Amino acid sequence: MLNNGQQVCGLGAAAVGRPVMNSENPQVLKFRPRTLAKPSASKDVQRDGDADGDLSRYERAKAQPDDYRHRMLTNLAAIVFTALLTGMGIWLAMKLADMRNTQDCVLMGRRDCAHISSLKD
Repeated sequence: MLNNGQQVCGLGAAAVGRPVMNSENPQVLKFRPRTLAKPSASKDVQRDGDADGDLSRYERAKAQPDDYRHRMLTNLAAIVFTALLTGMGIWLAMKLADMRNTQDCVLMGRRDCAHISSLKD
């Protein structure tokens, strides 16, 4: 670097993708929103199976309102299914652990390995 802050080598801030700041003449850049213009590719290149094809066929029409009731019912069904699956997994793990303990007890030669449930009337 030189004394006044200029860079000697040719790899300045612009070479690495950063904007060059000029404090003497600042500029305000106007950003324009993206448009919905379709890409200008030839029809020979775009086919039904191409990844570069137009994705507008998968878009929903904007005139259709969202069905919030159906979405909420679907979310509720997913939560119930997940809770049931989790509960069944925990029950299965506990049952397997109980069976393993019973099997270990029998393999040690003990005779009182069976669980006796008490029925209170």
